[in-house]
Order: sequence, then structure tokens, then C-alpha cells
Amino acid sequence: MDRAVRITRGEEGTESDVRVRSFTPARDLAVPLVFSEILEGYPVRIRLMRFVSILLGSLATLLLVPVFVLFVEILAAVTKRRSRATYGGKRPRIAVLMPAHNEASIITNTLNCIAPQLIESDRLLVIADNCVDDTAALARLAGAEVVVRSDLARRGKGYALDFGVRHLEHDPPEVVVIIDADCCVAPGSIDQLTQLCIKTARPVQALYLMHARKDAGLKMRIAEFAWIVKNQARPAGLHRLGLPCQLMGTGMAFPWLSLRAAKLATGHIVEDLKLGIDLARAGTPPLFCPDALVTSEFPTSSDGVQGQRTRWEHGHLGVIVSEVPCLLVSSLTQLSAGLLALTLDLSVPPLALLTLLVVVAWCVSAIFYIFTNAIFPLGIATTASVLLVLSVLMSWLRYGRQTISLGSLALAIVYALWKIPVYAKFLVARQMNWVRSKRNEDGS
Repeated sequence: MDRAVRITRGEEGTESDVRVRSFTPARDLAVPLVFSEILEGYPVRIRLMRFVSILLGSLATLLLVPVFVLFVEILAAVTKRRSRATYGGKRPRIAVLMPAHNEASIITNTLNCIAPQLIESDRLLVIADNCVDDTAALARLAGAEVVVRSDLARRGKGYALDFGVRHLEHDPPEVVVIIDADCCVAPGSIDQLTQLCIKTARPVQALYLMHARKDAGLKMRIAEFAWIVKNQARPAGLHRLGLPCQLMGTGMAFPWLSLRAAKLATGHIVEDLKLGIDLARAGTPPLFCPDALVTSEFPTSSDGVQGQRTRWEHGHLGVIVSEVPCLLVSSLTQLSAGLLALTLDLSVPPLALLTLLVVVAWCVSAIFYIFTNAIFPLGIATTASVLLVLSVLMSWLRYGRQTISLGSLALAIVYALWKIPVYAKFLVARQMNWVRSKRNEDGS
């Protein structure tokens, strides 16, 4: 709606009309008369309001991009049918690589669920990395080959993996499968991963889920649901669209030549994300294999949960800041749909943070609308809000109903508010170094 604002200027009192589009003077709204008179007396205020409207709308549009990416991924996951894939052919020679740092309490169980899935020509190699417990001895008793690494100056999973790969160079396999020492590998998963890997000559990621204990509180159940959205629903959508996925840190299979050439010896706190990006740049983006399942449990100690969350989310946000702009340029210059899809997927922040940002954007836009009647920012923010709510509901209906009730899920905003200190710390004291999460049984 157009509205004319009459202004007197010059010594002779000539009048001119200034036409303002998409703006209704504040005097038409239930606001103080003084504010209305200020707007009408100074056209610069009107221009300022229009500028703010465009700025808020632009920021809301920028936020709408990851929300729309999330919505498309979830929509594809819940609407497209999938039949279980089977991969025949000769079984490639594989090596299962397991980095382990002080995992004496759980490593035997993990090795026992992997060993039955291996054949005589396969290798099961444990890298006992800077351990001060019985990890190495217990791994040997379980039938694994063990190499010990001691280097306190270079700590992190990436260094341990590099050490293991260099050890395998003397007798290299065709495929390397990486499994963390705290995981359970479902029967048949090793074979599913290796067959798809050898067939496509690309890295392959299994479905990796983390479970909260049955007596866990609301925060842990919401965290488990958020994990399902990130590691199951979104990769499933990408898989059904024929697009690559991110690496998740465990349940990963690699062609030997690809892994040997990769830069593993880093202390990056999310080495899996970084490795997936590097492989995508090299022309071999990872594939998702939903028929292979790897699971583990969330820590129950408060220190373990906090440390794990801080490392994951600071690492993810750091990768978004440092990698997404360059990846976007590379995908467009190379005309690579796979790399572009991986970049857009990477640009989606953690679900709790995305929820907070959308809520803040909507509230600010609504307040601005009340005082100015500017609909553009509020329209974009409302669209983002609706798409986010639909994405969460679709994920819950398809994947999360057995994990959390709808009533509990409605309290997710409380969980998001609980995460604010984690995100604030990213701005003022970002975690940069790899730190092992504390387990339930130990204090290491």
C-alpha cells in the first residue's frame, strides 16, 4: 500500500510529496504519537526503517537456506521408497582399523561383535593410542593385532588413524573399515560396507546411531532425537536423491588407495567431517549405506556429555565458517552437483542452534512489523519457522516416535536454551584441540 508523506522544506514553504512503498506511518498503528511525529518530520527515519527492513529480510533469507536444505532432505527421506540393496561378487580383502585410547572397559565387547564378521584373510588392527590402562592387552586376548602408539605431543584420533594406515602399508588390504572402540557393529554390516565400497570405489558411511540409556532424562532423549535427524533422516534423504553424505567418524569404509593418500595426521576436533570434505574435493565424495548399522551410547556423566557436545558442535561450526565459502565456490566452478549438495548439507548448523536462530529471527521480525507494518522480514522468518517445524515433525513421525513422545519433543526449545552457553563459548573460547569424551565407567 502506498502512502504519501507531506513535507515542508525551503524558505518559501514549497511542498513536495515523498512516496514510500510497503510502509504505513506509525501513527496508523497503536504506538505513541511522538514516535509517529518523529517519523513524519524526518524522512531519513523512513529511509532508515526501509534499510532495516531490507537488512532483516536479507538475514532471514540467509537463514532460510539451511532450513530449506533440511526440509528437502527430510522430505526425500520420508516420501521416497527404498528397497534393501544387496551387493554380490567376490569379498575384497579388508582391514578393520580401530583407534583406542584407554578403552579397557569396553573394547572386548566391541571386538567380539566384529570378529564373527571377518574371514581368514581379513585383519583386525587396534591402535592403542597413548593408553595408560590395559587396552592393548585386552585387545590381544580378544584376537586382534595391536600396535602401540606413544606420542603425547600429537594427540587425537587423526594421528592414531595415520599411524595405523602406515602400519598397513607393509601388507595393504583392498578396503579399510574404521570402527571406534566404543561401538557395536550389527551383523552383516562389515560385508555391506565393503561390498558397496569396492563396487563404487568410493568411501562409504554406515548408519551410525547413538542411544541414551532407558533411564535418561529429557535432555538426553532430545539429544538422541537430534542425533537421529542428523545421522539417519538427513543422510537417508541425500541417499534417496542420489547425493553424497558426510562422514560420521565410525562405521566408515575406504578404498585403500583413497585412505592412504588422505591427510589423516591432524589434531582436528572433527576429523571425520574434514576427511569427508577432503575426499569430496578429490572427486570421491562419501556414500551412505543405510543397511549397515553401527551404534554406541551417549555418556551419562555430565562432564562427558558437555565435553562431547562442545567438541562436536564447535568443530561443526568451525568447519562451516572455514570450509563452506570455499566449497561453494569450488562446486560452482567445477559444476559438481555432488560437491554442491555436500556443501549445502554442511551449511546446516546443529538442530538446537538452528532452532534458536529461527526463533530469534521470527521474534525480531514480528516486533519490527508491529512498529512499522513491514511484512517482508516477517514473511521470510515465518516461512523458515514453518519449514523447520515441518522438518522436525516429519522426522519424528518417520524415525523418532519410539525415542521421544510428541509432548516431550515440544519442550525441545528448553533443550536449545540449555545449549546457549555452548554456542556462546564458540565465540569467546572456542575449543580447538581434540579431547576424548569421558566414559561412564572411568574418569579419563
